[in-house]
Amino acid sequence: MTPIRILVTGVGGGGVGEQILKCLELSSLDYYVVGCDMSTASTGFSKTDIHYVVPKASEGGYKEALLSICKKSHIDVIFPGSEPELKVISAQRKEFENLGICVPLNPREVIELCMDKNRTMNFIAEAGFPTLRYWKIKDRKDIEGIDVFPLVLKPSIGGGGSNNTFIAQNKDELGLFGSYLCTIYDEFIVQEYIGDTEHEYTVGVLFSEHGEYINSIAVRKNIMSGLSNKIRTKNRTGKKELGDMLAISSGVSQGDIGRFEEVTIPSRKIGEKIGATAAINIQCRIHNGEMIVFEINPRISGTSSMRALAGFNEPEMLIRERLLGEQIEEDFEYKEGTILRGLYEVFI
Repeated sequence: MTPIRILVTGVGGGGVGEQILKCLELSSLDYYVVGCDMSTASTGFSKTDIHYVVPKASEGGYKEALLSICKKSHIDVIFPGSEPELKVISAQRKEFENLGICVPLNPREVIELCMDKNRTMNFIAEAGFPTLRYWKIKDRKDIEGIDVFPLVLKPSIGGGGSNNTFIAQNKDELGLFGSYLCTIYDEFIVQEYIGDTEHEYTVGVLFSEHGEYINSIAVRKNIMSGLSNKIRTKNRTGKKELGDMLAISSGVSQGDIGRFEEVTIPSRKIGEKIGATAAINIQCRIHNGEMIVFEINPRISGTSSMRALAGFNEPEMLIRERLLGEQIEEDFEYKEGTILRGLYEVFI
């Protein structure tokens, strides 16, 4: 069989693109992998058959560079490896599809909704799912009336790896962190900090091209480990139900992996309601016995290689369904256990 020719973008920096490459390595299918990144210092280049340096997704010439690579390398499938690239490729999907390239992404409206955290929270609330309290902040006046603590402050759009995310436990910290974010963003979101560090999950739900549910999987995160932790601070609020420490994940997740129906079943309902037609990733905590969502990523997750190790290989399933025309069994079995992460080095 001729190898399936795949272009993976954004393959450096330990992000989603590099995760997709790991999934392809674990697949039983035969691939010819083309990688691209905006930097020559890309660890992902070591995992590709050929690689290219391309402009940033926000710069002129990015789309043209990708189309040129696709034509030259006779690409069958393209996977965006970062959110800025996801946004561009989604908007220009037809140009890639007109070249006969499979673009296994959610609808553009789903991607745009989920990439805006304020819009995501509005959707969750309006759809009737349990939610936390949240506020859309556009200037310093918007934070003056907030008197619920602790709080999480973060960008509405972007902010991958919990960049520019803060925990405020009182008015002074809210004013300090809020004033800073007002200087660098047109708007951001403030969310009530809920639950404890033992009950945070990242949930993957996969849907077919026509929106039928395929399967779901969850990781109960260990967010207090070194690689997985972005922020940790002693709980000074007096709310004992939140635990001794308040913490924010770095996005480099690890922990127990399995079915966890207390989060996968509600996540399926959310994905169906939102109109997903590919992979989505839901960030949530269990609080007072309910799953509370605080973020939805409309793409393959940064935990995709962990899922592939358990037998839940999202890139492979998307290729089998979209390109090879195979039927994927609903709720197929996969392994459950604990998956840990570390560092590795590459000589290029």
